[in-house]
Order: sequence, then structure tokens, then C-alpha cells
Amino acid sequence: MNQNNPLPFEIIDGFKLYNFKKSWNYLQELGKQKFGQKFKLHPEDKVIIYKLMIYFIRDEENCAKYGIDLEKGILLNGPVGCGKTSLMTLMRSFTYPDQNYIIKSTRDIASEFNQEGYPIIQKYGKSGNKIYCFDDLGVENNMKYFGNECNTIAEILLQRYELQILEGTVTHATTNLNSTELEELYGNRVRSRLRSMFNLISFPEIVQDKRK
Repeated sequence: MNQNNPLPFEIIDGFKLYNFKKSWNYLQELGKQKFGQKFKLHPEDKVIIYKLMIYFIRDEENCAKYGIDLEKGILLNGPVGCGKTSLMTLMRSFTYPDQNYIIKSTRDIASEFNQEGYPIIQKYGKSGNKIYCFDDLGVENNMKYFGNECNTIAEILLQRYELQILEGTVTHATTNLNSTELEELYGNRVRSRLRSMFNLISFPEIVQDKRK
């Protein structure tokens, strides 16, 4: 990072000590570099950003205060345009190397299934032990492969749950949907596992569209 955007931590006795104000400024500048000069963090989102930050820097003490379980992933919920994908993109700069994750659109995954079939479920499910952030749960359509319709993301989430149980590998996701809508889309079996897989962090139901 350049001199105009100093690192958000100091190293003392071999440990990174983060400062939230410095981290805020760091994220703001990083966001401008990634998304353009109009990007800005919004003061009303400070608590959400703070929760995400303490999770990704593995701050056990403060996570405990907020009821955040480091053995689970993050499900970032909020209306269209609130900045979910941008924040999850920026938060990768706070992760430890073994906790870094790949952001993948559920719509793209469903399209891959349409082209390549059932190996795609294995690719994003239990195969490879990678950490994914599935972006926009619920926007994808059920796809058919040789005439067989499949709720692709539901099947992947069930495999990700098994991967978490067996290997401790977490999954992250963003969504515009509430828990009832997720159950209607993916079924009660998936919804029950979502509770075990994710820490839910939510924006208010009504926020301004921050993409404008």
C-alpha cells in the first residue's frame, strides 16, 4: 500500500495491533483504488464494518462480546445497493493467508452447472477445501443439465456444511433475502444448516442505494 494509505496496524512484540480509525481510513482508500474515487464508507455502517473487521482479524475477545463465532463463516444480509459485495471484497485485506476466500457469484455458479453439470456441485462443495464467499444467495435460477433440474446452490451449501463439520472449513455469503425467503428457496434442510454455518450480520432493511 502506498504512503497515502498507511497500514491499519502496528506490529508490537510480533503481534499486529489494529486501530479502528486507521482501519477505516485504510478501507476507504483501498475502496477508492478498487472501485473508483466516488467510493466511500458510510458512518451509519460503522458497527457492521467493525464486526466484519474483528471477525477477519480473529479478535477473539471482541468477537465474544458481539456473539460472533470464529468457527462459523459470515452471512452478510442487506437490501440491494447497501454495499455487501464491496465490503466482503475489501475485507479480504484483513484475512490471514489460510483464511483468504474467493468471491463467487451464485448466478455464475448456476450458469456453470448449466454448461458442465454435476461436477460443479463438487467443485464448489467439498472439493479442494477452499473458502468461498457466495455472492447474492437467491438471485440464481434453478438450472437444468440434460433435462434434470437442480437447485445447485442448495446442494453446494449442504456439501459446504459437511466440509465445515469434517474439516472446519468455513463458508461466507451475501444475500438480499431474509431467513424465511431463504427457506422458501432452498428448503428447511438447508436453512437449519445455515444457522450452524454462519454468523448473521445485517444491514437495516431500508438503506440508501450506495452505488449511486
